[in-house]
Amino acid sequence: MSAQEEERPEPDRAPGAAHPRHTARLFGQQAPVARFLEAFNSRRLHHGWLITGPRGVGKATLAWQIARFLIATPPDAGGMFAPEPATSLDIPADHPVSRRIAALSEPSLCLLRRSWDEKARPPRLRAMITVEDVRGLRNFFGLSAPGGGRRVVIVDAADEMNPNAANALLKLLEEPPENAVLLLIAHQPMRLLPTIRSRCRELRLSPLGAEDMAAALAQAGVEEATPALLTLAAGSVGEALRLAALDGPDLYARLVAILSAAPRYDRPAALALAGELAPAAAREKLLLALRLIQTLLARLARAGAGLAPAEEAAPGEARLLARLSPGPDAARRWAALEQELSARASHAVAVNLDPAALILDMVSRINETAAQTAA
Repeated sequence: MSAQEEERPEPDRAPGAAHPRHTARLFGQQAPVARFLEAFNSRRLHHGWLITGPRGVGKATLAWQIARFLIATPPDAGGMFAPEPATSLDIPADHPVSRRIAALSEPSLCLLRRSWDEKARPPRLRAMITVEDVRGLRNFFGLSAPGGGRRVVIVDAADEMNPNAANALLKLLEEPPENAVLLLIAHQPMRLLPTIRSRCRELRLSPLGAEDMAAALAQAGVEEATPALLTLAAGSVGEALRLAALDGPDLYARLVAILSAAPRYDRPAALALAGELAPAAAREKLLLALRLIQTLLARLARAGAGLAPAEEAAPGEARLLARLSPGPDAARRWAALEQELSARASHAVAVNLDPAALILDMVSRINETAAQTAA
């Protein structure tokens, strides 16, 4: 990796977190690990694996663990000297494969992720994985694997491929090279081509429980997490780290305060927040704010459906949820608005619409829906 590449943010790394290739342990995902090891030990290892689940629960960490394990464990021809069945994916940190993977210098591994657009001024990350990125795998598979071992591709994330890239990857899944394993990480697998999903075996990860969250956060250097942080993270270690790095609990509390009197929302406070999120340097915080708006809408919908959260994520949130979403009719309104604003936010981010106008528009739509609910 060049010095310039080291200075650039990695698209598959959450703010405030180590890159998944540097994460030592995976917590709370014993079931998908066991399923993969069962396939491996049966000597019926599939060539395509779709690793799914909510953001931040360890999908990428699992993919990198599998990659280290497969490259460090040569294919077995069977026979009377076959090794004992594997019971763990763990490979020591001082193993040569582990060291090369940590440095992104392992010749048997290819990482496919959003690339940098060098023609842009200034250069920036592309919004999608392109067909040119996928075609680069031809060179990777054109080389012989060291010692005749496996070659592993990690796609992070597969649901960030544009249509041409997805079709190019599908051809690889339909006619995989010998001893090749493709690990596709997907936050929203239904966005993938059905033919891609059908050619992969799925490993689904779930949100972490309280004990595993505490252990995973301690591993990441977070010794104590506030109740608001854990409530908003909803079992996602990656989200907890992102929230902690970007003052997420405070940002969510400001959103709740702005809407506390809706349909008479605090417009000056909304304008101030929109102004803070407008600069290019605040992009990560803008993206977090958009997710937190979706979180608030989802919690409103659940409250109206009789599934009010057990814990407040901000002062006054319980009162706000009860007032704006008193029953099923309100729940349906908030659920519909969450879908509408989620689609609007995705489009706005993709085409680089004015961030301040986007935030104000979304807050205004929430305020309008609050008025309809009150009526």
